[in-house]
Amino acid sequence: QVRLIESGGGLVQAGDSLRLSCTSSGRTLSSAPVGWFRQAPGKERQFVASINRPGVLTYYADSVKGRFTISREITKNTAYLQMNSLKPNDTAVYYCAADFRGTAQGMSAPGRSDMMLWGEGTLVTVSS
Repeated sequence: QVRLIESGGGLVQAGDSLRLSCTSSGRTLSSAPVGWFRQAPGKERQFVASINRPGVLTYYADSVKGRFTISREITKNTAYLQMNSLKPNDTAVYYCAADFRGTAQGMSAPGRSDMMLWGEGTLVTVSS
């Protein structure tokens, strides 16, 4: 069974940084583009960032551009989301996703979520 496992969430103050990690079991993460999504309380899940298989191309939501960086280490079978200058409205459950049949650019497309493998999420809380 293929699983994605996120880690690194926690409680921080506004302006702080946090790094989330995503790894897989059952199948190597390097064979898929990886994305990060988040869902705030009472809101729909939204795209945050994605990275292609080689780790060369990255895509970001406008709300996080310049503050968040997605990356991956193929040898460690891990993808990361470095979050800097965190704001209270970044508070959400953050999910890692892998799209073994898609592209990094396509991960933000509506309706694509059903085609992706999801982790269980990690909670990030940013206090003001």
